Amino acid sequence: MKMNLFLWFAVILCVSCSEDKDIIKKGNSMKPNTEIPAGGNSTTDNTSAKGRFTANSTIAEVISDPAFSDFGYLLFPVDRNVTRSMTLADISSSNVYVWYSHIQPEKTVEIINRLYNDAVDGNQIFYRMYSDDEIAADPTKADTGLFLFRGEVEKPFAITNAGGGFMYVGAMQDSFPHSLEISNAGFNAFALIYRPDDPYTDLAKAIEFIHDNASELGVKPDDYSLWGGSAGARMAAVLGNKAYLQQLTGRTDIPQASAVIMQYTGYNQASQYDAPTYVCVGSNDGIASWRTMQNRLQRLSAMGIPTEFHVYEGLGHGFGVGIGTVADGWVNDALKFWQKNMKTDESAGIPPVYAD
Repeated sequence: MKMNLFLWFAVILCVSCSEDKDIIKKGNSMKPNTEIPAGGNSTTDNTSAKGRFTANSTIAEVISDPAFSDFGYLLFPVDRNVTRSMTLADISSSNVYVWYSHIQPEKTVEIINRLYNDAVDGNQIFYRMYSDDEIAADPTKADTGLFLFRGEVEKPFAITNAGGGFMYVGAMQDSFPHSLEISNAGFNAFALIYRPDDPYTDLAKAIEFIHDNASELGVKPDDYSLWGGSAGARMAAVLGNKAYLQQLTGRTDIPQASAVIMQYTGYNQASQYDAPTYVCVGSNDGIASWRTMQNRLQRLSAMGIPTEFHVYEGLGHGFGVGIGTVADGWVNDALKFWQKNMKTDESAGIPPVYAD
């Protein structure tokens, strides 16, 4: 029944959007297992640490590298037909990441090398949210987790949620690049790999996991933000709502997000409990109407909730961070919006974010 529901929802997503209240589920509040070992110290002869992988590296070479331990396969969509003989150039395509555009192989390579370098430097780059007992009870939870793009210690964190029509997780185009940009600005970013048929439960678990383990993770538990594109934007909006956050986590001690950053989705619910919201979308998006997104923000603004809206002429769906397009630089605008709506000023003074 649950699978049929989400297949139906994916079809609706492609033509616009519908109400989400029927798919909200109660989150699991059990203590997660944080004992995940850091990556190994794999090296390759005649290859610099900055360029361990290239566009010609295969998926098999990435997945099998000890730096990515037993979680390397989660770097790529587990619900798409991805063969291990494909190269990083091959996979950087709309044939794999359906509904996405402006996919750049060089960005894929940069992301893989960034995570690799962090791992061989001794930093943990992946965290499982669910305990071994929880995974044993429900093996589908093994295909979830958080990739950490580290910023400055004790700075606020963001959770980035890729889209994919609730059919797959398009992280390489829709959350990894965002996390990279966020971390380069000094903040910490967690890219969530979730189950397409239970996304809200997994995002709720991620928020709970980071909140409860903030000290060990080296992040500030307050003033976090939720980012998402397409289906992932719906996730961010739902968990950015204080009432839904408490319903899904079953807790009142976890603060609401300081900001929700949304891209190209037709989510149209508006509530006084919603977080400050930043939106960007293309004028030629045939899946998510910019007018629908603008209308929702106008309703939020009328309730006194801070908003910011950007529509980019000529762009379609799934442009990601927008490198090489008219949307290039939007992430910096979103970071400014997030900072303006933080409850405290502890993260002030990061020049790349405040610079105009």
